[in-house]
Amino acid sequence: MENHLISRISRELGLQNRSVQAVLTLIEEGATVPFIARYRKEATGSLDEVAIGAIRDLAKKLEELEARRATILKSIEEQGKLTPDLRMLINQAEHLSTLEDIYLPYKPKRRTRATMAREKGLEPLAFQLMAQGAGYPMEWAKRFVDSKKGVATPEEALEGARDILAEQISENPEARDKIRWLFGKKGSIHSKLIKGKADAGTKFSDYFDWEEPLTKAPSHRILAMRRAEKEKIVNLTISVPEQEAIMALERVFLKSRNPASSQVALAIQDSFKRLLGPSIENEFRSSSKEKADTEAIKVFAENLRQLLLAAPLGPKSILAIDPGFRTGCKVVVLDKQGNLKHHSVIYPHSGQGQEAQAAQALNGLVRHHGIEAIAIGNGTAGRETEEFVRKQLNLREVVVVMVNESGASIYSASEVARAEFPDHDVTVRGAVSIGRRLMDPLAELVKLDPKSIGVGQYQHDVDQTQLKASLDDVVESCVNGVGVEINTASKQLLMYVSGLGPVLAEQIVNYRAQHGPFKSRQALMKVPRLGEKAFQLSAGFLRVRDGANPLDASAVHPERYGLVNKMAKTVGCKVEELLKREDLRAKIDLKDYMGGDVGLPTLQDILKELAKPGRDPRAQFEAFSFREGVSKMEDLELGMVLPGIVTNITRFGAFVDVGVHQDGMVHISEMADRFIKDPAEVVKVQQQVTVKVLDVDLQRRRISLSMKGLNIP
Repeated sequence: MENHLISRISRELGLQNRSVQAVLTLIEEGATVPFIARYRKEATGSLDEVAIGAIRDLAKKLEELEARRATILKSIEEQGKLTPDLRMLINQAEHLSTLEDIYLPYKPKRRTRATMAREKGLEPLAFQLMAQGAGYPMEWAKRFVDSKKGVATPEEALEGARDILAEQISENPEARDKIRWLFGKKGSIHSKLIKGKADAGTKFSDYFDWEEPLTKAPSHRILAMRRAEKEKIVNLTISVPEQEAIMALERVFLKSRNPASSQVALAIQDSFKRLLGPSIENEFRSSSKEKADTEAIKVFAENLRQLLLAAPLGPKSILAIDPGFRTGCKVVVLDKQGNLKHHSVIYPHSGQGQEAQAAQALNGLVRHHGIEAIAIGNGTAGRETEEFVRKQLNLREVVVVMVNESGASIYSASEVARAEFPDHDVTVRGAVSIGRRLMDPLAELVKLDPKSIGVGQYQHDVDQTQLKASLDDVVESCVNGVGVEINTASKQLLMYVSGLGPVLAEQIVNYRAQHGPFKSRQALMKVPRLGEKAFQLSAGFLRVRDGANPLDASAVHPERYGLVNKMAKTVGCKVEELLKREDLRAKIDLKDYMGGDVGLPTLQDILKELAKPGRDPRAQFEAFSFREGVSKMEDLELGMVLPGIVTNITRFGAFVDVGVHQDGMVHISEMADRFIKDPAEVVKVQQQVTVKVLDVDLQRRRISLSMKGLNIP
């Protein structure tokens, strides 16, 4: 990338040129964001994943800007209109809007009123009017009356000339800047109910007649109004005070006070109402949508990160239940590696004496398989099944956990699930997914399209390409941040490991199936198509437990094994002892190992990893239970205090599951005893909280909750 673009990235992101150049060079060489952040700190100045991702994304935007600049230059040059001054103006444009404003007069366009007026030979009259000299426009216009050209009267000639002026005004960069500034400062967004659509759009009733300054409209409200517009419930406009806009244009174009100026004034009014106003409105519709998308995607990404990094129960023997009333509860047993060992159906809610049979079957499975935890899906019949299990379970030491099953049905019908369990139906697959989510949320949730997990805000309304890129970044960051056990990981988990992807992930799984578990990281080099570059990018994030080299179970990169061996030799021990004994690690002076591409950041990371090799950064699992006797909305009472789990976070509040099959809403104003700007200051997805019931609307299925005075502020 050219130096001036590197300088611009540095300036806009507040980073050093050297760091930006290093990141872009590494990305160009094929390095991933997690790899750069973890293993190339000296090169980048210890930039984190957020900064590295920002450099990558801005570089891509600037490359797109440069491509557009080249296209525009070529287009104008082919028209024979590219002067040295125009070329300089185009090359100096730093923003796409500026570039497009310059190009607008030269941009090929469909036949317009101005085009037709030019074809009638009225452009000289337009120039004469814009000069605003003394004289009478009606007299000037008589010279342009020509029935053969379609100009029957002087009035028609003047109208055509004004059409030309209106288009010129709308394409003038200064005029566009003036109106763009006005929209930015005083633009307001207004939604108005379409006649006869009130009944069909009751869920959008808040926006039947809504207006507010565009600068103050939050992302969720903009997206909600746009959805209502898309569903043809409301008309949506962005506008500015019309007279103020026209006066701003008059200050640019009116030079005199005479009959010609009056014609120009009419052209200004027409230009704003018909051309310039709608054009800039469209810009702000797009820019406000982009801003709302970015904000919504940011919220979704952070929620997804918190969900993926939720505390895992770990390798336990699990009995998982996908609840149901009439069709019964599908029960599966999973071993400590998540393998399916048993499946059956019990009918605890069918009556006719089947509850006793279900209890007997449940306790029999728990004893026979040494079950350590029971996972119950939180969908239909979830709370009722939980109450049944707690009531009938003889072994009280078994942990019973409600698991969010959002997206489990999508997984169970997916190709991934069919490939894993070709001989089982969707109900078995769904129950397996519920159990595995308890064991390791990250490993199971990566099998789903993140959009189906249920932690987003208007995820189907935002830019899908941007959304996918952002969510993929989050999944990749989480997977590599935790690390992946290569001998048990699924293809879906491995494909997110730095440097791998779907093809190499499948190759690893196939090689493992054919040759057995990997004994070392180095053995990866035997996998077909996995070359040195892929090994370099992936090895540090892959774990080989109980392998020949203890460092293979850590986040120490193989390229630094020699360094660790040197440390062990210096303090007179083996690497195994260095991992176990803090007193030996305390003898290491990191300054003795600095040099070349190894600096203090890398050495400090190595020392931390030696202290806790392969440490899982996720929180410790804590069991949670909903309040007994509260399993449906009708059980809720005003003022009732309940335990709950945060399921989703938006900019206006958080949704909390209190165990009644309908999440309640804690508005941002009810989240803390102090003022907060962002709910994320107070809660995280999957956090256990205490809430108080403020209101229950059974008809609209809405629950209002408060956290004030009940949680740590």
